[in-house]
Amino acid sequence: MAGAAGGGLGNGVSPVSLYEGLLTTRAIRRYADEPVPDEALRDILFAATRAPSGSNRQPFRFIVLTDGAVAREAKRLIGEGARGFWSAKREADGYDRGSGEQADSPKARLARTMQHYVDTYESVPVLILACYVRYRQASAVTDGASVYPACQNLLLAARALGYGGVMTSWQNAAEAELRALLRIPDGVELMATITLGRPQGGHGPVRRRPLPELVYGDAWGQPPAWAVDPAGTTHTAAGPPAAT
Repeated sequence: MAGAAGGGLGNGVSPVSLYEGLLTTRAIRRYADEPVPDEALRDILFAATRAPSGSNRQPFRFIVLTDGAVAREAKRLIGEGARGFWSAKREADGYDRGSGEQADSPKARLARTMQHYVDTYESVPVLILACYVRYRQASAVTDGASVYPACQNLLLAARALGYGGVMTSWQNAAEAELRALLRIPDGVELMATITLGRPQGGHGPVRRRPLPELVYGDAWGQPPAWAVDPAGTTHTAAGPPAAT
């Protein structure tokens, strides 16, 4: 495995435990201008393919694009769609209104990060398309359950090796073009887009809603007594930023 020799991960990256990785794997949208080595990609994708799937059918497939003409075109196609998506979302969710007018507000910081991400999409070090090979006549709402655990494994493995990424559904904006470019068969569905690279900045504790709002006991909305966040946990609201 990458970085296994000598007990370290190299590049100044300290190993993290599985539990720490679960608590600190952030969505990474800013990447250093450096490639992800083949050895690291191998180890990340090996971890991804260890994920569970229904009846162990393993219907997930990953198309991994780094450089070259095909990769550049795929990044361009998705990048164009991403910019259109973000432009509409930025307006609809009011990222430039209310607290978004204050440069140091969380709302404004997120807007800058997203804008940078879509503006530089063509330069992401690695683009991965997560696919699903259909094995029944009709699609079912549960199909993603045999793909998305592998995507999470992928992101956790990237975190463990000093990289980071984020998953979107932006492949939908250019699905027909991507199918033609990558010669994807009709029986395969494009399920997600993941970008990877060395983070500009780093991972750290993620913020979510308080545990009692998310975990219930004997009745809906009634958390058990033990559902208490560890001391020092910080929280965030769900969904896009409020209009204020």
